[in-house]
Amino acid sequence: MSILNIEFKARAKDLITAEKILLQHNPQFIGEDHQIDTYFNTHNGRLKLREGNIENALIHYERENTAGSKSSQVLLYQHQPDTNLKAVLTKALGVKAVVDKWRRIYFIDNVKFHFDTVQNLGTFIEVEAIDANGSIGKDKLQQQCDFYAALFNISLNDFMAVSYSDMIMAQKK
Repeated sequence: MSILNIEFKARAKDLITAEKILLQHNPQFIGEDHQIDTYFNTHNGRLKLREGNIENALIHYERENTAGSKSSQVLLYQHQPDTNLKAVLTKALGVKAVVDKWRRIYFIDNVKFHFDTVQNLGTFIEVEAIDANGSIGKDKLQQQCDFYAALFNISLNDFMAVSYSDMIMAQKK
C-alpha cells in the first residue's frame, strides 16, 4: 500500500532545545533507535533497508529534492531482522550508501518526529505528516508541516533538499 507523506528535514542547531519544545505538546515517545539505513541502486526513487532496534523495514520512496516540505510516496514493508534480506538486495542491486544514525522518535496524532544525530553529518529534525489511509489529504498534511516548522523556528536556510544518503555520497566525492 502506498502512503502519502508531506515531510521536511532540517539541520538542527540545537537538538535538545527543539526536543524540549516538542515535549511541551505532550507527544508519544516511541523510543531511541540506532538505525543503519542501507541504500541500494535503483532506476527510480530510493530503496533502503532500515535496520534498528525499534524500526526494521524495506522502504521504497519517491520525492523531489527540494528544500522545505515536500510530498513523498512511500511503499513500506515491515519485517523481522534477517541478514539474508540484506545479502539478497546487496547481491542483486549493489549498495549505494550507508547511513548510521541515532534517532529519537515521537508521534502526535498522525505526525511523526525524528530527532537525528547522523554519523559524519550532524544533527537534524525530520517531521513527517502521514496520511496512511487517504483520509487526511495533502492540504492538511502541509498545514501540519508548516505549523511544526514554525514551532521549531526553522528558517529557509535550515531545510535540507536531499536525503542523508545523498549527503553521504557528496562527502565521498
